[in-house]
Amino acid sequence: MKARYQYRFYPSDQQQQSLAQLFGCVRVVWNDALAICKDAEKLPSNNDLQKLVITQAKKTTEREWLSEVSNIPLQQSVADLGVAYKNFFDSLKGKRKGKKVGRPRFKKKTNQQSARFRIGGFSIKGDEVYLAKIGNVKPIWSRELPASPTSVTVIKDCANRYFLSFVVEIELVNIDAKNQSIGIDLGIKTFAVMSDGTKAESPDYSTLDRKIRSYQKKLARQPKDSRRRNRTRIRIAKLHNQIADTRKDFLHKLSTKIVSENQVLS
Repeated sequence: MKARYQYRFYPSDQQQQSLAQLFGCVRVVWNDALAICKDAEKLPSNNDLQKLVITQAKKTTEREWLSEVSNIPLQQSVADLGVAYKNFFDSLKGKRKGKKVGRPRFKKKTNQQSARFRIGGFSIKGDEVYLAKIGNVKPIWSRELPASPTSVTVIKDCANRYFLSFVVEIELVNIDAKNQSIGIDLGIKTFAVMSDGTKAESPDYSTLDRKIRSYQKKLARQPKDSRRRNRTRIRIAKLHNQIADTRKDFLHKLSTKIVSENQVLS
């Protein structure tokens, strides 16, 4: 079973510049490949796309700067686009369960940025992680990795925070639960009520919501592409991240508690 382990890190000024260049190259390769796919009658293979948007593009004056970053994240960007199209078509045909998956879209500079390194493009040395053509970064190891990772994704979110997201293979462990079974009823005012009478109250986001609405009104009055508008946008992103982190922490703790104490959920 595959699992993700995410850690925050603080790159140096030079590394931030290198990462910005890498994110830009990954974004351009994705957008160039997507543009080709949209214009093509038949979806090209990953190998053909890589030749067009990476190998041949590096030989042109418009894209020669692609040679300044590691080739692995660029190839991975094309592979990820292939996976995105597969998920989209499987969703249309009903082969993919869950929420419908939309068609791949062009990436923007203001959205979350990411670049994925496979084995050969990164290595873990002690408490540092080496990234090809970026250097050594030191994440905050809040917990140990259970196994050697197969890939790592460098992420910069909309609030300018940096993360390393590792993919590792783990084994499921049987846990001796206290109770045989428990029923869960999801509500509106109360997040969940258990069959044993226990209630789970959702965190209060009202204060953060009011701040977001205030900043969004301010954002609407500011001219586009101005520095003040960009600062306001980052403030809004930080508030949204604060809500998302609080909700994620609440759900993770609640789900872990329920699963560890009960054998069957209903």
